[in-house]
Amino acid sequence: MIIKHQEKIASPEIIQSRYEALGYICSNSVATAIYLACHLQKPILIEGPPGVGKTELAKITAAYLNAPLIRMQCYEGLDESKALYEWKYGKQLLYTQVLKEQLGDVLRGAKGLDESITRLHEFGDIFYSQEFLEPRPLLQALQSEDGAVLLIDEIDKADQEFEAFLLELLSDYQVSIPEIGTVKAVSTPIVMLTSNNTRELGDALKRRCLHLYIPFPDAALESRILATQVEGLDAQLREQIVAIIGKLRDMPLKKSPAVSETIDWARALLLLNVAELDSHWVKETLNLLLKFQDDIELVEPEIAALLKSLR
Repeated sequence: MIIKHQEKIASPEIIQSRYEALGYICSNSVATAIYLACHLQKPILIEGPPGVGKTELAKITAAYLNAPLIRMQCYEGLDESKALYEWKYGKQLLYTQVLKEQLGDVLRGAKGLDESITRLHEFGDIFYSQEFLEPRPLLQALQSEDGAVLLIDEIDKADQEFEAFLLELLSDYQVSIPEIGTVKAVSTPIVMLTSNNTRELGDALKRRCLHLYIPFPDAALESRILATQVEGLDAQLREQIVAIIGKLRDMPLKKSPAVSETIDWARALLLLNVAELDSHWVKETLNLLLKFQDDIELVEPEIAALLKSLR
């Protein structure tokens, strides 16, 4: 897959400019991490607060490389039957019926137990084979002939046992299936893991990955993101939005506004034909930014002071 896209990933600068053309504004560190992950063929662990564009980075990478995006959403209790493979039990049952019908023909004329066993061993047994295997996201990514972008989303929500299960794939791009053996990648996928830091990940997993931390963007970068994502937004209103968001993130909130929520707020203000922020509109739309009532009650008395600081 890397050879196929050498021109597209020739440098971090090319990646950064091409991603921007596709609507994803990223920093130099993000572009460099993608460049290194592609050329070193190493998974990339992307950490940071929710809503800063971690999942979107995998989506835009797949779109940019014209590769399928295979996404696996992690959750507590996730195991290999949901992540790697599952047997097609219905077809296996039908196969046993066919096998039973053929058994007489296979053993006809056999003399003694030893010859019967020999004939059974010579008979093609495909009960546990690729024909009866239902690939799940991990196996799908390894079997993709032209390569794929594998997104293992919110790995911090999975159990430590599942995290350990991933180590073989992350280090060697292969998985072991007891009934079949080792399955290696047909074409090395680009693997991206995201984490919201709800728990500490193991050292073994981190050692196998490049690390990228995406923080909340600074004012200049967030302004560029808004300009790209919200068409028709006045420059003055955009700068007011970015300034208010920055001040909210400095407050002791349970959940600070994410970039995705900044975009939603800007689109809502545009839809409401708001030309300039004032106390009324900030209070009426605060629920788009803050998802906890305690946070809303904390911010509401400070709205006038926040707006005054913009002037």
